[in-house]
Amino acid sequence: MFIPGLFFSRSCITLGLLLFATTGLAEGAAARQQLDRFLDDLKTYQAEFIQLVLEQEQVGEQRSVGTFYLERPGKFLWRYHSPDSIYVLADGKNIWLVDEELEQVTQRSQRRALEGTPAMLLASSIDLEQEFKFNELGTHLGLSWLELIPRNEESQFEQIMLAFLDADLVKLEMSDKFGQTTRFDFSKGERNKNLDPGLFIFRPPPGYDILQQDE
Repeated sequence: MFIPGLFFSRSCITLGLLLFATTGLAEGAAARQQLDRFLDDLKTYQAEFIQLVLEQEQVGEQRSVGTFYLERPGKFLWRYHSPDSIYVLADGKNIWLVDEELEQVTQRSQRRALEGTPAMLLASSIDLEQEFKFNELGTHLGLSWLELIPRNEESQFEQIMLAFLDADLVKLEMSDKFGQTTRFDFSKGERNKNLDPGLFIFRPPPGYDILQQDE
């Protein structure tokens, strides 16, 4: 599995993807307006996802399913259920990638890991105009589309696409500098519900190897 946004080392998962839904904005409003409304007063979020990964040198798609949990500021759990048992945990200071099949944990500074990634939109309070260029792409197949281009030239992402329906962000597509495109479909989103604080505490599994990546 490989998470390009976080520079971890296997080749299917992508964490740069953490953007989810909100409600309460009229259908047909500009996608940028819906993004702003989504971020407004966001405290917690939970959603299920289907992820598809396309690579230029491969034929077909790699499909994963899982659940995402968020507590702002700066904490999230990105748990994959199938086909691999892997989870990514942000505790506010570090990012932990836990591979239960390999019994291995990879650690990286959260600040550096999220820099220039879509995860910044969800995990942190940032100046959107300072971090991204925005292009309204209009409506396609009933969804309002927004393109984000990272201003940071060191970002691993060249393009981020968001699709909204009735103020819910239901799709996310990212293209990175490695020639990989990752697509997400989100469902069953719940906003600002009470989440167990223990979800965001990393507890090293007994017997696992812990690897630390240099910044």
